[in-house]
Amino acid sequence: MNQTAPQATSTPIADHDGAPLLTRHHDNTWTVTLNRPAHHNRLDPADVTALTALFETARTEQPAALIITGAGERTFSSGYTLSALVSELDGRFEAMLDSLETLPLLTIAAINGGLYGGATDLALCCDIRLGVRGARMFMPAAKFGLHYYPGGLRRYVTRLGLPVASRLMLTAMTMYDDEMLRVGYLHELLEPDQMAARVAEYRDSASANDPKVVAAMKAQMQALAAHQNDAERAALEQQMLQDHQASVKSTELAERVARHTAPAARKT
Repeated sequence: MNQTAPQATSTPIADHDGAPLLTRHHDNTWTVTLNRPAHHNRLDPADVTALTALFETARTEQPAALIITGAGERTFSSGYTLSALVSELDGRFEAMLDSLETLPLLTIAAINGGLYGGATDLALCCDIRLGVRGARMFMPAAKFGLHYYPGGLRRYVTRLGLPVASRLMLTAMTMYDDEMLRVGYLHELLEPDQMAARVAEYRDSASANDPKVVAAMKAQMQALAAHQNDAERAALEQQMLQDHQASVKSTELAERVARHTAPAARKT
């Protein structure tokens, strides 16, 4: 008798109203859903605290992938709530994003609608950004007279390049879906009804990968993208070589290669 796996359930990550939801899937992947659709899935200070704690839990438990999306069909997120910009914009928001950026696992932003302000940086923290047709983005910091925090400026420049960062940061103009794909903000642009299936494909792939290798390569690729002096670069290259050589000699590699080549061997 065939038995199907029980349906994964979503639960709030904190006890305040509108707290993000967490779904722990049975393939050891997690989905975080920003959960204020009536308010464009804005992030309140309490959400920032709860997300920081969740990311630290993910750092310990190490799911194969973490997907972030927004509730509803209109907006991924409008970023940090405007009412808190003056009174509660301290280091917590940037620290939360830095934690997400450095998680030792695959992170995916499933951008199901528009994204604005700090939400654009939230998505930039993720390794993969999938967007839907009709999505748009803008960064209004200059319009509000807000000098953006260091981590956000760094991500904009290192991940998008100075020309694109200047276009978004210094003009506060809207960028639409096709241009978001063209400049590399999005990795893929999908029809809305394609998003769930494409995310499922990423989850399937992530759950089959070696988490130790993913964690090490992610950290080293981020280090390669950062500004380094000669000594730091030489040390990093030496560490990459050591990790590569250890991987080549590992039983994990031999076992995984054997599993992948066994079907082909049986057919010959």
